[in-house]
Amino acid sequence: MSDYKIVIPARYSSSRLPGKPLLELAGKPMIQHVYERALSTGVRDIVVATDDVRIETVARNFGADVVMTAPDHENGTERIAEVAKLRGWQSDDVIVNLQGDEPLIPKALVEATAAGLLNNPEAGMSSLCTPLTQAREVFDPNIVKVVLDRQHFALYFSRAPIPWDRDQYADGAAITNKMPVFRHIGMYGYRVSFLQHYQSMEACALEQTESLEQLRALWYGTRIHMTVIDQAPGHGVDTQADAERVAELLRTSQ
Repeated sequence: MSDYKIVIPARYSSSRLPGKPLLELAGKPMIQHVYERALSTGVRDIVVATDDVRIETVARNFGADVVMTAPDHENGTERIAEVAKLRGWQSDDVIVNLQGDEPLIPKALVEATAAGLLNNPEAGMSSLCTPLTQAREVFDPNIVKVVLDRQHFALYFSRAPIPWDRDQYADGAAITNKMPVFRHIGMYGYRVSFLQHYQSMEACALEQTESLEQLRALWYGTRIHMTVIDQAPGHGVDTQADAERVAELLRTSQ
């Protein structure tokens, strides 16, 4: 399956780990590891999207196609929307957002994200989720939960424990046994037609209350298809400790 595109947004600025796309992990900059993960899918159109010439230089040196984007984007979705516009991609084209700090992302998850849109033409976005098995995870506000309809489209995302089991959740000690509880995995696919409208969508109260960007899409009626996967993907890189752990995993896998 290669009838989709991959964009890798990569920013130099990071409050916790500045310059992290260029961190050396197992002998290569992190952005190169991510790019090589993208190449493994066989997709022809793979673009590194950045606003920093240091990242541009490194990415071009290892053979990546790079698009320089505006420096004032609020998030990766806006950056990808600019790439789609600059490249003149068609409204029905499908793009997978492969984050530049996910050097361990499995090829299968990239393909599953794309398939959510390719197989569901009514969807404007796609993403992933995985079942939760521990009550402490259900009640952790740092773990985003999602409720699905019978066709695996997202009904709602929340930091709260949803769906709320009125009978079982009173003491917060056990996970509901009435239905699955899903953790949202923050990997996204977009149809270009959605991106064309995204920047005219003003932030909504739901998004601001939960601090979850994807609620803006639901607020304006975009359907988000969710693929259920068995378990969460490997470590991303947000801190120096993450970088050291991922570097070791990359070294042992070579």
